[in-house]
Amino acid sequence: MSDSSSYLRCAAYLALGASAACEIKLPFVHPSLTPYLKYQQQPSNGTVTVTFLGTSSLLFRNGNAAILSDPFITRPRGSTLAHPIAPNVSPIKRTLAQLGVRQIDAIFTSHSHYDHAMDAPTFAKQMDAVLLGSSSTEKLGIGGELPSTRIEVVRDGDTRRYGDFELTFIESQHGVPEPFAGDILALLTPPAGVSEWKSGKTWSVLIRHGKRSMLVHPSANVKHDALKGRYADVVYLGVGGLDKRSEEFAEDYWTEVVRATRARRVILIHWDDFFRSLDEPLGPMAYATDSFPDTMRHLLRYAEKDRVEVLLPVAWQTADPFADLN
Repeated sequence: MSDSSSYLRCAAYLALGASAACEIKLPFVHPSLTPYLKYQQQPSNGTVTVTFLGTSSLLFRNGNAAILSDPFITRPRGSTLAHPIAPNVSPIKRTLAQLGVRQIDAIFTSHSHYDHAMDAPTFAKQMDAVLLGSSSTEKLGIGGELPSTRIEVVRDGDTRRYGDFELTFIESQHGVPEPFAGDILALLTPPAGVSEWKSGKTWSVLIRHGKRSMLVHPSANVKHDALKGRYADVVYLGVGGLDKRSEEFAEDYWTEVVRATRARRVILIHWDDFFRSLDEPLGPMAYATDSFPDTMRHLLRYAEKDRVEVLLPVAWQTADPFADLN
């Protein structure tokens, strides 16, 4: 077993199944992570490091550049969503200080729902970063008082380079059902209702660094053959809502993303309860929203068959995504 990656290692499928089968799925109970074997490991000294900040927020760093995906630190409580919401600058500043980050070159949003994009303009302003995304993300950026010169609308196949990181945007598809679908057509200035953060286009982002590559795929859906011919050593795979889909859908999703890219390691994202503050230990959504054990039963079975490693990231901990990959 690896001594170098800073992740919680998932248990074998059979062990999970035996435990989850006895779990009572009360709607407002949160599944426990205890069915999974946990190996708290020290980060490697790899060239590339990644820090997980909940949902699909990931900070990629090397010696000369930093890239941030889907920043969502404000994380308003569910009880507040009946009212207009807005980014909270104080925890964003604390996060940057805690991470010790002095520079972020680019921030991208996989789509424009509030749990992926609400904090992005604020982070970009704090770090003088470029904001990348769809035309809907552009409306958020300008509405959030980010200069238009620091916003770039991307299209399918577009590539951007920052230091040794090369980002390629691949148009994807939001998970089903898709709340607040459509494009943001007018400038969106917070505070605003959650329904105003419409999804816009959805992206997968392939990040290359030298001979290594990572795919950030936050939404549990994909366009058929969109990733054909793409290669990734590691996939950051979004699994939110996957439990609501059929087993056939789940395996097709795995095939179109993981098997298509020939990934050898899958790191799960968008699995945690994003109504909890990042100051609290992360845990899965309540059963009424998402059945994490059901999702894991499917994925671990496919992973065992394909000899793919499946990991859960640990919030705030920095890890080498390529540790021990040959």
